[in-house]
Amino acid sequence: MSEYKMTQSEARFAELIWRHEPIASGELVKLCEREFDWKKSTTYTVLKKLCDRGIFKNENAVVSSLIKKEEFYVRQSRRFVEDIFGGSLPKFLTAFIGGNSLSDRQAEELKKLIDQHKEG
Repeated sequence: MSEYKMTQSEARFAELIWRHEPIASGELVKLCEREFDWKKSTTYTVLKKLCDRGIFKNENAVVSSLIKKEEFYVRQSRRFVEDIFGGSLPKFLTAFIGGNSLSDRQAEELKKLIDQHKEG
């Protein structure tokens, strides 16, 4: 998967596929018409774009994912931290928290995550 970023409409479309997969392409067209007021050509254009990126496949008129939703968002999140924060998770967390306080429960959850993923 060469490109992890999606437009808002692509993300909504991807969520629809992930929710209904495997789905017949004709049924996907009907869903997109109902959900997004898209024409058939728009559905197939966006589908082709996401298939070309290696996220979905359309074989024998059945659309399914090549990469699951959770894995997509893991990769997208890693790329974001890499691109924006030079791969520094502490810098990301500092920016994310941004002067707000963590609850005791949130702090404990973060400590557990850190302990579970420590090297060595």
